[in-house]
Amino acid sequence: MLEAYLVPIGTRATAKGDGEPVSIEGTGSRLFLLTLDISEIVEQESLEVSVFGASEGSSWQPKPLLSFPQKFYRGQWPLLLDLSAQPETKLLRAHWDVNRWGRGSETPMFVFSLKITEVAPELVK
Repeated sequence: MLEAYLVPIGTRATAKGDGEPVSIEGTGSRLFLLTLDISEIVEQESLEVSVFGASEGSSWQPKPLLSFPQKFYRGQWPLLLDLSAQPETKLLRAHWDVNRWGRGSETPMFVFSLKITEVAPELVK
């Protein structure tokens, strides 16, 4: 059973960025639970997190496989990612964009993580 982080716990984001690729080769299921956890945030900012796939490490798909709705607050948000129709996808990587507006510092700041957990094959049926 795969359990990993596309964005490690305690990641501090002040600009857009990408997580490290995570291999999903050899998983028994092609259904995954992704959990976005925002633990720190300042007011008047937003975070957008997407997940991209690749069959090889150098050619990422141009469109995300999944995108979380824009977030403005602390909390945890789960989403299911079903790759059963995409057997060629072997790697996943997170991408995030941050935005800040209003008074004070113009630099956004989020502390967050994105966990991926394989859903057991027996639960898929």
